[in-house]
Amino acid sequence: MRPLVMVPELLLFGGGLAVLSIGSFVPRQRQWWTGGLAAAVLVAAIAAAAVEAVGPRRTAFEGTFCVDTPTGVARILAAAGALFTMAVAVGEIRSSARESETYALVLFSTAGVLVMAGATDLLVLATGYLLTSIPLYGLIGLPRTATAAEAAMKAYLMGALFGIVLLLGISVLYGVTGATGYDELAGRLGAAPAAVVAAGIVAVLAGLMFEAGSVPAHFWVPDSAEGANGTAAMFLTTVPKIGALIAVYRLATVFPTTVHWPLLVALFAVTSMTLGNLAAYWQHDPRRLLGWSTVSQVGFLLVPITVIGRSDLAVPSLLFYLGGYTLTNSAAFAVTTALPGKRELSSYRGLARARPWLAAALIVALLGLVGTPPTAVFVGKLTTATAAWDGGQAWLAVAVFANSLISLFYYLRWIIPSIQQRAEDSAGQTFSPNRWSAVTAVMTAALSVLVGIFAGAIWPLLA
Repeated sequence: MRPLVMVPELLLFGGGLAVLSIGSFVPRQRQWWTGGLAAAVLVAAIAAAAVEAVGPRRTAFEGTFCVDTPTGVARILAAAGALFTMAVAVGEIRSSARESETYALVLFSTAGVLVMAGATDLLVLATGYLLTSIPLYGLIGLPRTATAAEAAMKAYLMGALFGIVLLLGISVLYGVTGATGYDELAGRLGAAPAAVVAAGIVAVLAGLMFEAGSVPAHFWVPDSAEGANGTAAMFLTTVPKIGALIAVYRLATVFPTTVHWPLLVALFAVTSMTLGNLAAYWQHDPRRLLGWSTVSQVGFLLVPITVIGRSDLAVPSLLFYLGGYTLTNSAAFAVTTALPGKRELSSYRGLARARPWLAAALIVALLGLVGTPPTAVFVGKLTTATAAWDGGQAWLAVAVFANSLISLFYYLRWIIPSIQQRAEDSAGQTFSPNRWSAVTAVMTAALSVLVGIFAGAIWPLLA
């Protein structure tokens, strides 16, 4: 084991402790110091992750945590997603009563995401799950409004329930194998009773679906996206999914052939993308629409996991899609945070005329989520469908294209008003965006296009 192989995780957790401690003594008017410290920690974590990404596969803590390409990508994406969240938070919660606590909770939860992504032991995976989810409950409830309190309670109850389900699944798998390490599980699960192994696999995957925001643990996501402030909504719909989906990928590499687990993951994927699309169509609140959209996007992200080991495109397509989704979803939520008073799709009428750059960022983000070239999500969806086809799951490739087409309709319900001229009765409406959120929206939208254009140069690094 190389010394300090877990530097990014240590930086994030230690940074969270430092921000929380310093914030307790700094006056409210100077809480921005803690924000600057949190941002510096995230930048340092990204730099450390980039350095650690070079080299062979390494392990830590007697093989319970590994550093490889998926871990390196997860570290960079999660820290970058949290950094975008910090940029949005500067304009939204500056000098508020819970500013330093917000920064600390974001750092703690991000550290949990990285632990989940690199875990190669079921007990470490459970630890990462708890470290990721517990700060989320606090983030969701920080606004102290009725809707935020309801959303926090739903998230807590769902998280507790599926956390118990996850631990139950871990107990079952340990009971039939006597091991929690992935290497040992890979050698012993095949000889264990298939029915018991199937029950354990279902429970573990269902537990991880809470962090991913997928069916069957998705109910909390739209309520939290709507009830929480923009900072929390942007974070919870983006960063936790990175750790959860890479954790599912790692588990898929050790599941035995005696259990038809790809069908289970495929059912989660198709149900999630279809239900998310259908539910999003009827939404009028932009953030709630994006909440259902993220449920749908997780369905697409689960598709390459179904063909792990049967297609060489599976892992790079998953990692690339995660990167594209992080940028694109961050851009969409940054727009809603830049215009916090616009909580109806119709209230965006006239945005293109009043704030063309912000409207352009919104259109790029929404069309990107559909999978329109040349955005990064387009490459992600295309390679995801290709991986499914290559792995003998042609019906999943068809489901990806069909659901992408369906999603266009509800994204157009938001795009069309933004490019229309304002009606006479709404001519008095103003668009005074939060500067930090607007800059974040434009920057992440532009990055999503650039990553899509230069996908050919990025792909070999993931493969």
